[in-house]
Amino acid sequence: MTFFPGIPAISPDAQAGLVGLAVGLLIGGAARLADFCTLSAIETAVLGRDYRRIHIWGIALGSAIIGTHMADAAGLMNISSSVYHAIAWNPFASIIGGLIFGYGMALAGNCGFGALIRAGGGDIRSIVIVVVLGISAYFTLAGPFGPLRNRLFPQEVQDGSHGIAIGLSSLLGVSPLGIAALIGTALIALGLRHPQVRRSSVTIIGAVVVGLSVVLAFVGTSFVANESLDAVLVEGPSYTTPIGRTILYLMTSTGTMPSFSVGLVGGTLAGAFLATKWRRTFHWEACDDPRELGRQLGGAVLMGVGGVIALGCTIGLGLTATATLAWAGPVTLGAIAIGTYVGLVHLVAGSDD
Repeated sequence: MTFFPGIPAISPDAQAGLVGLAVGLLIGGAARLADFCTLSAIETAVLGRDYRRIHIWGIALGSAIIGTHMADAAGLMNISSSVYHAIAWNPFASIIGGLIFGYGMALAGNCGFGALIRAGGGDIRSIVIVVVLGISAYFTLAGPFGPLRNRLFPQEVQDGSHGIAIGLSSLLGVSPLGIAALIGTALIALGLRHPQVRRSSVTIIGAVVVGLSVVLAFVGTSFVANESLDAVLVEGPSYTTPIGRTILYLMTSTGTMPSFSVGLVGGTLAGAFLATKWRRTFHWEACDDPRELGRQLGGAVLMGVGGVIALGCTIGLGLTATATLAWAGPVTLGAIAIGTYVGLVHLVAGSDD
């Protein structure tokens, strides 16, 4: 059976790749239109006391939480099948990996997702950052650093759903869907409190689409996994290991079909490009300062290492894992924010010398 009616049967990987492409187009275009950016949200809040992008983040996250748990309750997906619940949470990996990733993000001037978005707008520096991040991620995942990472941060399989919704449901006697609805609604309401956000329908719609892109990814890959007897993983948007997988596919996968990761990365780049062309903001950018480029490449390496240790990035854990209300999501996002703050303070202090 194919996920797309009217199209001849194609392999599960190809179906997942098409799902990834659709998700990437949506989240890439919507993020560009909504001005959704994690580093900018932290930077403007810390350095400029401007919390507009934090509020945009709240709307996207609230939409993702509500949509994911509604899809789970409707039987369109199973939250426990996602890697964020199937793998036992390692708090040390979340905190250490998040701190490393956040510090690297400050040095690089963007996360992997943000770099793809900027690359779609013509930023050549971001393309280099994406490539270095992907190589660094695979170096840590399956390369020379792999055995050391496995020893220091082992990953163990667990059964059933675990996390915030399950814990609060047992404590308060409210269903997990009810817990998710309360948390998600509160985040959206807080996001809408910012007057500039509230007055921009494009920003609100874009933020909601970013959140619902997570739901589409989970539902789409769940359908393919069910129809193919779990030949593919249930995945949501993430931009550390998937970038490495995409680079590996482009170099070695002759005659094979692209996976969800490849479709997601390619779709995100294309979605950002189309959004910038529609807004007529596309323009080529390059780095004129070799020292700045060196700092950014060093940050990309740290993001690859930290993202693999933590099992995700600002999107993979901050948005996608938190959408399932896994403990790893908000804890890692908090560690990323702290690491980013330290990195920004270091950069500001260095610029004053």
